[in-house]
Amino acid sequence: MDKLKAIRYFLAAAETGSLAGAARRLEVSVPAVQKLVGALERELGLTLLERGTRGVRLTASGSEYLDQCRSLVQELEALGQVERRLGGAVERVGGTLVAAANPQLAHHVLLPSLPRFHARYPDIEIDFRTVNRIGDADAAAADVLLLHGWPEVPPDYVHRQLGGACSQIMAAPGYWAAHGVPEHPSELGQHNCLLLRNPAGLLLDLWEFERDGTRLEVPVHGWLSSNSRESVLDLVIGGHGVGRFTELTTRQHLQSGRLVPVLRDWDVLGGPPVNLLFKGRARRMPQVRAFIEHALQCLRELEAEGDALAARIPMDRPAWHQRGYGRASAAARTRR
Repeated sequence: MDKLKAIRYFLAAAETGSLAGAARRLEVSVPAVQKLVGALERELGLTLLERGTRGVRLTASGSEYLDQCRSLVQELEALGQVERRLGGAVERVGGTLVAAANPQLAHHVLLPSLPRFHARYPDIEIDFRTVNRIGDADAAAADVLLLHGWPEVPPDYVHRQLGGACSQIMAAPGYWAAHGVPEHPSELGQHNCLLLRNPAGLLLDLWEFERDGTRLEVPVHGWLSSNSRESVLDLVIGGHGVGRFTELTTRQHLQSGRLVPVLRDWDVLGGPPVNLLFKGRARRMPQVRAFIEHALQCLRELEAEGDALAARIPMDRPAWHQRGYGRASAAARTRR
């Protein structure tokens, strides 16, 4: 057992009030926290934390042990900072890294930044793969994943939800000129809306909006639907219909004027959250830590340029979201 790490895990659990809270703070899996805190208690022959359905609570022994551990950890952290500062100038991070991302996040977020990452870490070799879901074969081999949506996270993964992806309703200038600009979401039912089918097979034909506490669900339709996001985007850019896309992956088209957003006074709901996932044990690898920080920095830079990510957008799995081929609009009618 790594006793210092076990003490850190115990401190985090005590301060957050739960093992899950400690796992989020430390960016490790919940089983990892359970294992080390349990091992620490067995070595000491003491029960430090009382477990319950609402979290954990310090025992009398745990409270006394906590006070002794805090000062020790603070001293060790200060020493570690000095050591990192002295050794940082000569440290070189190397090794192989397997990274994976949704195609859209790969092309619009990570791939453009990889030359910069390589310039900083020339000894890291990157095996980069595109995946749609965490259950894909290539996803299982990845040390780090950047995914859209609501993944079903295995227990040995650390999961960080980074914010909701802001969506916009958009079309080419020529389309709006020919068909008129909608002034209310309900008018989209009169437009040719080109639709996406998500990786789970669900047709996203229910567009949701919110403004000043009012929420609307608008069923939409058009002459084409596809599971190929790029195919739908190309047709929308060509003036053949209206699309709903995230700002994060269409920014260049919006800035160039090839796409024009409408209904900007409404929040467009249903945009999938962006998720960073990595295996708990992989975090010990310096190349993995470096890539995680790089991915987070890329997203921070994009967020600073606009509202690509926003905490105000609901990030819970929508009620209509389901597996298998079907329609979001039908799932919404079923739940009523």
